[in-house]
Amino acid sequence: MSSFRVVVVDDDFMVARIHSGYVGRVPGFAVVAVAHNGADALAAVAELRPDLVLLDIYLPDMSGLEVLKALHDVDVLVISAARDVPTVREAMRGGAINYLIKPFAAAALTERLQQYAETRRRLTAMGPEARQDDLDRLFGTSPTVAPMPKGLSAATCALVADTLREAGRDLSAAEVAELSGLSRVSARRYLDYLCTAGRAEFWPRYGTAGRPEHRYRWLC
Repeated sequence: MSSFRVVVVDDDFMVARIHSGYVGRVPGFAVVAVAHNGADALAAVAELRPDLVLLDIYLPDMSGLEVLKALHDVDVLVISAARDVPTVREAMRGGAINYLIKPFAAAALTERLQQYAETRRRLTAMGPEARQDDLDRLFGTSPTVAPMPKGLSAATCALVADTLREAGRDLSAAEVAELSGLSRVSARRYLDYLCTAGRAEFWPRYGTAGRPEHRYRWLC
């Protein structure tokens, strides 16, 4: 996997070096430039076109918020000692993907970088169009749980869900039925419910003849 290219922006040379070291220890990330003021940060981004900028708010020539507003086509993670709510709100309005208050441990930055990488992976996996359940997972929103149809039981639904999740691959209704000890018709009803609830997905697999076979995969 290619690395996410990162520009580190901080007015303190030693802090910038420390943050660069943190980034360098996270697999899949590489620091391509370090800037100590707003002008150099904008120039580095324009020249190198990185994936992510770690941006301080307190810079000697302009506010990091001004830099944030001037940046385009790049993701920004704000890293600053500024903790007042108006600054945080302005950073959010400016499009910052996250906000980390100094000082912090390396693990805190690592967690946010890994979260960023996972978000980018999910966006790539969505293809040309997103579904609502894709976006719910992406933004951390709990999807509305579809009511369980009459005749279905929570215990059996949990059995089907566990069977599909633990398989670690897509399954047909017949395969789920065999693994769970249910009839194919019952397994199909529970699988369709799990898809409606946004916990699984299905797609048709076309064979040489006849109706396509539905394949199911666990999502949550």
